[in-house]
Amino acid sequence: MTENTKDPEGWSARALAMLRAVAQGRAEITVSLEPDLYVDGLPCSDQSTAHRLAHAGLIRLPDGGVPGSRVPAELSETGQVLLEPLASAA
Repeated sequence: MTENTKDPEGWSARALAMLRAVAQGRAEITVSLEPDLYVDGLPCSDQSTAHRLAHAGLIRLPDGGVPGSRVPAELSETGQVLLEPLASAA
């Protein structure tokens, strides 16, 4: 799978890797209208994809974050459903 390969839902390999990082508990997200994603403490180089994942409801913020702070990112149920077939194929 290359970076430009897309899954049936239309998400790039990069977006799916970002979702896997969230699922593995390696990601944080900023409490913001345009949430930025950090993986292993480093900012993602593709924040536009991070924004799309958040706005699509695939990743979410936990309750109670202070605006501007970084909090652990969570995979939504929709995000989990999207990753399930990929995990079983690996």
